[in-house]
Amino acid sequence: MMKNKNSFIIFVIFELIGIVSAINNIQEKNWTDFWFSILLIVTLLVPYVIVFLTTRKEIHLPKRFIEFSLIFIFMALYLGELKNYYQIILWWDILLHFLSGIYVVLIALKISDNIITKEKRERISNRRYKILILLFAFSFSITFGTLWEIFEFLGDHFFNTNMVKGGLDDTATDLIAHIISGLITAIVMYFKINT
Repeated sequence: MMKNKNSFIIFVIFELIGIVSAINNIQEKNWTDFWFSILLIVTLLVPYVIVFLTTRKEIHLPKRFIEFSLIFIFMALYLGELKNYYQIILWWDILLHFLSGIYVVLIALKISDNIITKEKRERISNRRYKILILLFAFSFSITFGTLWEIFEFLGDHFFNTNMVKGGLDDTATDLIAHIISGLITAIVMYFKINT
């Protein structure tokens, strides 16, 4: 499952940072940050689970999926929440949503490429095919961004985490950044995809 040496090294480093952070938070009795450290430790496993499940279904993700996902999780949970980058760097949250909007479109395109066979592609024109898969990718990206905002809301509601720091303004800004980056990526890929 952990074939890529670079991703495994990144994984181990980030896991060790999460473990050290959790231990420090126990010593300082900082329970909110302790739970974010635990969330980091667990969430870093998610990209490997996704790759394992998609590989079993013969769906191939982008080559650097694991590395990008690990770095993104680290930037969001460790740097963003535990090191307070969301407060220190005002554009940190928008940057992460912008990057995720781009990458989720690329992931969706890779997934659709595995699902839609060449025989099915030949039934429709190249232009219609490109519009179809880009519409799917864009919608997939918006869905991901929306689910993330719901995750933040539920975390705040049930665990008092304070992930939605700016209330409605924060949520709307995050979704707008995600949608804009997803739309720009879909438009760029429309001209880049050769069918």
